[in-house]
Order: sequence, then C-alpha cells, then structure tokens
Amino acid sequence: MPWRRMRLRNAEVLARCDESGELVAREGRVEVRYKPNDGRAYFAGASNLKPSGATSQIEPDSFCAPGEAVQKAKKASKKPAGAASSKESAAPEKPEGDEVLVYADGACSGNPGPAGVGAVALWADQRRELSEYIGEATNNIAELTGILRAAELAMELGRPLRLYTDSTYSIGVLTQGWKVRANKELVAKVRQALDTHPDAKLYHVRGHQGVRLNEEADGLAVRAVQDKSSTGWVSP
Repeated sequence: MPWRRMRLRNAEVLARCDESGELVAREGRVEVRYKPNDGRAYFAGASNLKPSGATSQIEPDSFCAPGEAVQKAKKASKKPAGAASSKESAAPEKPEGDEVLVYADGACSGNPGPAGVGAVALWADQRRELSEYIGEATNNIAELTGILRAAELAMELGRPLRLYTDSTYSIGVLTQGWKVRANKELVAKVRQALDTHPDAKLYHVRGHQGVRLNEEADGLAVRAVQDKSSTGWVSP
C-alpha cells in the first residue's frame, strides 16, 4: 500500500493509505513511519493524523523500507480453553495434511467507513481468494468477518482449519477472554463458528512485516473497499 505525508502532532510522518489517499486503519490505528529507512513501524490513531498541507502527496509502497513494529509492553493474560489458539506462529505458506490454511484480513477507509474483507485459502492443490465489500463498518468488524468466512469455508469443505490474522483485537476477544464492549453479536457468532468446528486453530501473525499471504489477503480487502464489490471465493 502507498504512503501519504501527514502531520502527527508536531512531526511530519508517512502514513499508510489506499491508492486514493484515504488512510487505512486497523483497529482504529494507522501504520506510520517517521523516516523512510528508519526500520521502525509505529501505529497512530487515525484521528490524530492531519493533512500535511502542500506536502501531502502520495508515495509508492517502496518509498519506505520494511520496518519492524514497535509495540508497547502488555500485561500477560490468561487464555481460556477453546478451539482457537492465539500463539505467534511461523506463517506457513502450505497446508499440512488435509487442513485448509487461511489468511484473513480486513480493511476500512475511515473507521467506521467503507470496509472490506480479504482472505486466501489453501488446501490440497487448491487455492481460493475472497474479496468482499461489507459496506459501512469498522475495521474490527471487517477483521472478524474475515475469520467468520474462513470458518464457514472450512465447515463446508469438512477440513481442519488453521487460520492466521494480524488483528490483535480478534485474537483478544476470541481467544484471550477480552471483555466485549462492541460487536457483541458478531463476536458471539464467530466464537460459535470456531467452537462448533471440530478442529479449528487461530494464530496471530504480525501485519505489514512481509508475510506474503497476509499481505495478499490485505490487498484483497483493500480492493474490496476501493471497488465496493465482492467476488465470493474464486480461483485466482
């Protein structure tokens, strides 16, 4: 995704945006860089980013080198028993055995705003891609919907599910017992889909860290937002 020059308090930063220049927020936060080659990726609240006057031009994705996310320390939380797991994993690109391997993502232009879901599913020698526009929604709703679509596909195929998401929010409400203050019905629906599946595992993967299939899922989600259209599960 491209970069747009913005103001963050008293500093000029480069912020992730779509091709039209709209900021791309995840869980209400936008990836930003203070310098193109700094190697550190920060995340700022979308509402804190302001246009940078005449210098608010859009730069290509290659303008900034890959960066490692700078994360704040978090308190450890207990993970309840359940079908899903929240541990970090090595981001595989091939399914194991008879499983369906899915990378699911969500995108939102504004938060709330036009939102989309993207997913890549692999099983046996098959590959399917999903790009779904879900209308006006939050980024969290888009992320949860992507996980739901993956669970539905796995149930339809009758295969074990191994799913990867870069949504910390989804990991929290689905596997770590976070208190659900919003999206209660959708969270309950996704939990039920994962719990009903006889073999479903959910893993966290870091976003925008060069994980190929996660980046492809992100691109499908962004495309859904840009085109305001849906493909369903299709062969690439």
